[in-house]
Parts: sequence; C-alpha cells; structure tokens
Amino acid sequence: MVYFVGAGCGAADLITVRGMRLLQKADVVIYAGSLVNPQLLDYAKAGCKIFNSATMTLEEVVSEMKSAEEKNLMTVRLHTGDQSIYGAVREQMDVLDQLNIPYESCPGVSACFGAASSLNLEFTLPEVSQSLIITRMEGKTSVPEKESIQSFSIHHATMAIYLSTSMLEELSKRLIEGGYEKTTPAALIYKATWPEEKRFVCTIETLAETAKANNITKTALVLVGDVITHSNYAKSRLYAADFETEFRKIKK
Repeated sequence: MVYFVGAGCGAADLITVRGMRLLQKADVVIYAGSLVNPQLLDYAKAGCKIFNSATMTLEEVVSEMKSAEEKNLMTVRLHTGDQSIYGAVREQMDVLDQLNIPYESCPGVSACFGAASSLNLEFTLPEVSQSLIITRMEGKTSVPEKESIQSFSIHHATMAIYLSTSMLEELSKRLIEGGYEKTTPAALIYKATWPEEKRFVCTIETLAETAKANNITKTALVLVGDVITHSNYAKSRLYAADFETEFRKIKK
C-alpha cells in the first residue's frame, strides 16, 4: 500500500495525527527533501528505508514504490504542505493505477494556511472578500492563459500566490494591470511556521523592494488583498443577536 501524505507547511508538529501515525508505521518513506522539514523523519521507525525525491525522477520514485509493494511493504510518499496543491501527485497515481498498486491520500496543511496563522489572518472577511484564489505565476512551467494573474486580479478577492518569489516585480505589475490598486495590502511570508520564518506586510507596489531588503529569493508565499489589514469589514451575521440559526433563537 502507498500513502500520499501531506507533511504540512513546515513545523514538524503541524502534520496531522493520521499522517504522523502513517509515518510511524511506514517501511519505506519517499519524501520531498527540498521542501519537507527533515524533523518529520524522526517519526519513522528504526529500519525504515528513506529516499529523498529531490534527487529522483518520476520513474525512480515509482520504481521504489513498486519494489516495496512486491515485498509487501508499506510506503509513505511524503509531500510538502497538502499534496493536492502543486504536489505533482496525479502523475504518480496514474502509474500506480497501471501497476494495480493501491494507494490512499492523507491531507496536510498547505502553506497559505500556515501563512494565515502566522499573521492571524482570516481570508474571508464579510464585505471585503469571500473568496480565496490560490495560484502562481508561470515560470519553468506554464499556466493556462485563462488563469493569468491579471484575470484573477479583476475580482479583488484574497489571493495566495505560490512559487513566484523570484518574479515579484513582474507579479506586482500584473496585479496592478489586472485591477488592484498599487497600495493594496500584501504580505510576504518566508518559510511559514518554520523556526526561521520571516513575515512582512507591505503593499503590492513594494513587494519586490521588501523581498530585496530582506534577502528573500525563494520559499516564500505572497498574500494579496484588503483582508491583510483587516479594516472596514462587517461583523459576521452568524453571531448577531438578531440572527436566528438552527441552534440559537433571536436574542432581544
């Protein structure tokens, strides 16, 4: 059996209880060594075979899974954050389907949620934003044209932008072209929830300047939107005294 496990956004204790228990039982662990906190490997039992997928191809990763399955061993494929976001897991699963190797997924905490916790943010404030857009700039790999930064910016929703730290000047330009004011609040969070975390609140216009001043060139998440300064929002109707729910009558 192969388990795809989300390692969480950084801190070793932010993996789920289920993910931790799967790591403790695993005979083989293949982890994304360039991004996953190596402290998570401390959960692995003695004798567990550990592979760093940062140095491996897809074929090599699948080969180790296949070898473990032939020996009736349990494999944990440990991905950073939650593997459903930029995890490149579908291509692994499709090969496992072809090989008739069973697999399951265990979710994790993605970086945008770790970043929100670091800043004590709520992404969905009433009358400010009720949507969170998770996206990235095109780099070595493209994005569909209809999913450009400019097209998403039209909505003025909250945005969490991954894998774009090396292109902040261009990112700011596209956000402004799409409709955001240049003074729109933004945040740059380096290695959210890791011990070496750094976080900076700035504006769209000053994103690149902020990164340069603090020597941040990679492994950072960009957040954009008025929720960052949490001002001029409406209180939730859910807790209003004159709002009735299944569990609470109107209170005068």
